[in-house]
This record gives sequence, structure tokens and C-alpha cells, in this order.
Amino acid sequence: MRYDQTNEKVKGDKIMPFVHVELMEGRSLEQLENMMKDITEAVHKNTQAPKEHIHVIINEMKKGTYGVNGEWKK
Repeated sequence: MRYDQTNEKVKGDKIMPFVHVELMEGRSLEQLENMMKDITEAVHKNTQAPKEHIHVIINEMKKGTYGVNGEWKK
């Protein structure tokens, strides 16, 4: 089931937003959990997708595996 802009159910489809977050490692599990909850709330508020259909994937990058302007971010 999908929700249109008037929040009416549209037969047949499901809205299943996937949000991918890439960030440097080093945050606590509590910080990541709070971020996941905040992202879920924001997506729900702006799309009216049911929270149980919103997927948040957080990928933590190891230090030394990411660079900007030709230099490693440490």
C-alpha cells in the first residue's frame, strides 16, 4: 500500500524509503540509534510513509579510507 500526497492509501504499492548514511567511525551505539530515530521521524514527517516501512542504513567508514581534495581524512 502506498500513500499519496493527500495521505490517502493507494492500492497495490508500498512506500519503503531507504536512507543510506555514510560517516566516519567513532560514534557510540546510542548516538547512532538517536540518529536513526531522527532520520526515521524526518522521513515519516515529509513522506507520510509508515515508520515501519522506513529503512535507515548507516555505514561507518574506517579512518584512512576516505579522502577530500586528495588527502586522507583521519
